[in-house]
Amino acid sequence: MRRSVPVIRVVALFTALATTGILRAVGADPAPDYAKISPADLVKDTPKGKLANPYKDTNEKVVAEGQTLFRNYSCSGCHGGTGGGGMCPPLTNDTWVYGGDDDTLFRLVTLGSDELQKQGYARVGHENVVGPMPPFGAIVKNSDDLWKILAFVRSHYDGDPAYKFGTPASQQ
Repeated sequence: MRRSVPVIRVVALFTALATTGILRAVGADPAPDYAKISPADLVKDTPKGKLANPYKDTNEKVVAEGQTLFRNYSCSGCHGGTGGGGMCPPLTNDTWVYGGDDDTLFRLVTLGSDELQKQGYARVGHENVVGPMPPFGAIVKNSDDLWKILAFVRSHYDGDPAYKFGTPASQQ
């Protein structure tokens, strides 16, 4: 006679594994509540290459919220009102200085370019206007805000569609 494991024990085991980070490490843990985790903590707790924006740049509500946040966090002061450039590089073309994937962009804004380079990232693109990106990980209130800002930036992308999320894997 086969005995079944009570549902409560299964839920308790899943909860225990989730709180230790084991499930997230293998991709089985549900996404964290981004509104409750700082960008710096998310970067620290997530393996390189595993950060992915939960928002699509086609979601008008998220893009509008991201635009407000882009301005409120003063991103527009350096990168222009819609990310088209100013005293710092544009964020709307197909030149991604460190790479255009979600993980790299999130880490770049959070850590700043100097710390990103210390973690092994190298410049892969060059712009005419280049200055160091300051770290905003302690300035941006939570990871949800940063993901919305990045969705807003992507919504204004006007470069080659093949490079919207960085260099295509086939060309790396």
